[in-house]
Amino acid sequence: MAFRGVDYINFDSCLSEQELLVRQTARRFVDDQVIPVIRDSWRDGTFPSHLIRPMGELGFLGANLDGYGCAGMSNVEYGLIMQELERADSGLRSFVSVQGALVMYPIFTYGSEEQKQRWLPRLQSGEAIGCFGLTEPNFGSNPAGMTTRARRDGEDWILNGEKTWITNGSVADIAVVWARTDEGVRGFLIERGTPGFQASDLHGKVSMRASVTSSLSLSDCRLPSSAMLPAAKGLKAPLSCLTQARFGIGWGVIGAAMDCFETARTYSVVRKQFDDKPIASHQLVQEKLADVITEITKAQLLALHCGRLKDQGKLTPAHVSMLKRNNVAIALEAARQCRDLLGANGIMDEYPIMRHLCNLETVKTYEGTDHIHALVIGEAVTGISAYR
Repeated sequence: MAFRGVDYINFDSCLSEQELLVRQTARRFVDDQVIPVIRDSWRDGTFPSHLIRPMGELGFLGANLDGYGCAGMSNVEYGLIMQELERADSGLRSFVSVQGALVMYPIFTYGSEEQKQRWLPRLQSGEAIGCFGLTEPNFGSNPAGMTTRARRDGEDWILNGEKTWITNGSVADIAVVWARTDEGVRGFLIERGTPGFQASDLHGKVSMRASVTSSLSLSDCRLPSSAMLPAAKGLKAPLSCLTQARFGIGWGVIGAAMDCFETARTYSVVRKQFDDKPIASHQLVQEKLADVITEITKAQLLALHCGRLKDQGKLTPAHVSMLKRNNVAIALEAARQCRDLLGANGIMDEYPIMRHLCNLETVKTYEGTDHIHALVIGEAVTGISAYR
């Protein structure tokens, strides 16, 4: 059954015909190609890799970048794609976020023309897969504490260190890895098969199961000087990439919340209890549905305004922190409330709610935890940093 959308306040009237067309294209792709396979992918702990090339053909990969085969969409259009993909599963949206915001964006923004020409068309089409190596076993929320080092050796660089919680790590053809140097933090492109570079998958996840999560190991990994991203200097470079990804998350989680809401709404109308009445006729059920759709509507409006600001070049990282923090929180609460409405059936993977709920627990903490984003917002409104 085609997804009809969740639009209480006539949100669609705020969108252009082009934006509606982009969303409909993504919605149809999800309904036709993703929904039929995603539950089994999550059960099996595998990523549906056969979807990568079709997403490239539709322009989803690096959608809001210009040139090099990229679609050059607006940031609102990009956000609507993220929304529809996460309506299926956070793992799918994560793949597209990493490919576009964390791999293609740094190459596009900080790479040499040779690096752009070599990698961006292949990444856009899905011919190549990328990953982003910043987080380390002992440093997540404090990337300034990274211990991965890169030192010069003649014209080459030698890297040593470890990265973890890396989406796509073991399947990536190219890794954007950040390391401390005598010149500050720098970014490097490391190709699969480079001596001294290895990736291994993390197992035992009960969240984000339809996503590849890995650790990266660098042991005297020698790279030519051409592997460095020439314009990426300092910690601001990787943080700017995370801002791009967080923007996509702020949109994406709305899709997960929508799927939970529509599943619970439909179930409550059909499910009958107490004198053969649908449970949707009871006040407590209606109150929960009212709360969920209200929060979804507020999240939609926040995401749209941030998208418009981004298209105007006025969106700040602190704005993105509010978008990510608020919208993930409401999506997680929506999943919990909707799971409750399904009773025991809510924990069955016949329905998507528990899968979304498990995934969103991860989304809350990656790309900056809820608490870190609270501190970013706090600093923006007080002018005082509270990180230490």
